[in-house]
Amino acid sequence: MPLIYKEENILNVPNAISFYRLITFPVILILALTGHEQLFVILLCINLVSDIADGFIARTFKLVTRFGAALDNLADIGTYILALYGIFAFRWNDIQPHAWLLYLFLAIFAISYFVAFFRFGKIPGLHLYSAVSAGYLQGVFFFVLFVWGFNLWLYYIAVGWGVLAYTEKILVLLKADDIKPGLKGLYWIIKNKKE
Repeated sequence: MPLIYKEENILNVPNAISFYRLITFPVILILALTGHEQLFVILLCINLVSDIADGFIARTFKLVTRFGAALDNLADIGTYILALYGIFAFRWNDIQPHAWLLYLFLAIFAISYFVAFFRFGKIPGLHLYSAVSAGYLQGVFFFVLFVWGFNLWLYYIAVGWGVLAYTEKILVLLKADDIKPGLKGLYWIIKNKKE
């Protein structure tokens, strides 16, 4: 089902939630930098849950906007940065023996943004099905990691799926003629080109 973009109505609940995640970024970062792990974890978990909520509300109530997709993308990047910093600051001893997969994910993640910028001159707010599901899985992983502790199988599923999702994003960016909202994934691009 194609997404409906209402450019005239950017003042809505999902965009407000994404904006909240953006403005709390410096606060959460300062908490991490100063070693306030408990407050860092609480606010990071709120950001992770609100990330799921804003997308769900936007799709359910047809409040999806181009502005909201870009805002959500910026908030997602900020949340990734915070979670990764939290891993290095507070949970690195658990992750380090398995860090090769995290490094692979980060490399592919960065490459996807370079490809988007060099191919289209912008960093798109693509919300491919695989990337959205990877974000949810990684959000669950971060939540479990910071609240209950390291879970090896969840780590490999969440980060491994992220590797596949962002590899697909690179392929979509290379295959697509234009970046347009509502792209679902590589399968649909190939299917549309055949039709």
